[in-house]
Amino acid sequence: MHEVLRSVWAEPAPPHPPARVWRDWALLGALVPLAVIEGVFRAGLQWRALSVVIVVAVLPTLLWRRTRPLPMLAIAFGVTALAPLAMGGTELENNAVAFVLILVYALVRWGSGRAIVLGLAIVFAKIGGAAAVGQISPGDMFAGFVVVSAAITPGLALRYRAAARLRELERVKLLERERLARDLHDTVAHHVSAMAIRAQAGLATAASHPDAATDALRVIEAEASRALAEMRGMVRILRRDEPAELTPGPRIADLEKLAGRHRSGPSVDVGIAGDLDDVSPAVGSAIFRLAQESVTNARRHARHATRIQVRVSADPDSVRLQVSDDGEAGGGAPAGTGYGLIGMAERAGLLGGTCEAGPAAGRGWTVTAVLPRAGGAT
Repeated sequence: MHEVLRSVWAEPAPPHPPARVWRDWALLGALVPLAVIEGVFRAGLQWRALSVVIVVAVLPTLLWRRTRPLPMLAIAFGVTALAPLAMGGTELENNAVAFVLILVYALVRWGSGRAIVLGLAIVFAKIGGAAAVGQISPGDMFAGFVVVSAAITPGLALRYRAAARLRELERVKLLERERLARDLHDTVAHHVSAMAIRAQAGLATAASHPDAATDALRVIEAEASRALAEMRGMVRILRRDEPAELTPGPRIADLEKLAGRHRSGPSVDVGIAGDLDDVSPAVGSAIFRLAQESVTNARRHARHATRIQVRVSADPDSVRLQVSDDGEAGGGAPAGTGYGLIGMAERAGLLGGTCEAGPAAGRGWTVTAVLPRAGGAT
């Protein structure tokens, strides 16, 4: 119980409480005339003029109820509690004073935990004190507690709902950051790896084959341009003041770009089979990224490999990707400190699929991913 009370006391106020809007002025403009009308026409109302003045003087606290909930509630309840001293001991009987329930609601909705505890202590002390001095009966005291609780309940409900929504937004932001980290690794790292491989090949052949070195420089220039363009796209997403370009992501059909024979590494053979027309764009993009990462890993780590095989097949429920090389067993495995396989598994898992990698039965390394066609998240 002590820990619960301590956590409530330390609860921060919800961020960014709304500023005053026209509805607040409309509410005040409606309640002031109602308080005056009640003071003029209500029969049996004692200290008629003074009671109306007190209510109208306290009503402006509604304008600061979100940004200063505890001080506004303390002012309202303090004035109404001291009013009998100026009214010959008569309790304030105006129905318009019920507006203080709005302040109770605002306290619970927008106040910090400490403010809520102190504010409710003021409210219940006011009700209990009135009963203790005989101003209200025990039945009226119980009814007062019920009415105050009725104002507290929606405030707590909306506060919890807003906090849950904020947590969901933070979760989405975290997932987006993870996605961007995977994209950064899968795209930019892919191009940088290609540049490094081409540079090594160019240096190795520069003396004997100058044309090959020139070709390597052209490839490095192209890969650098692609990497720079993708980096700029990610920066646009991360910056709030610059909108992201709504360019389509890679598709399964783009896997053909990975195919071909390269001077500096094994050839890549791509095969696509099955009906892929209605595959989710997210799944298509993920299949491309997984294949791209697998090919990059094979080029970097598969020792003595001569061929990398990429196969994509689809059935009515799922899309299957298999990337294998013919290098030495275990040679295609990325370094243990890398994030390649982790990112691949996370990317597949977010879409409700799986991604596994390991040595093939005979020779080489195989990556296998299976994703649902619709990309249902787990």
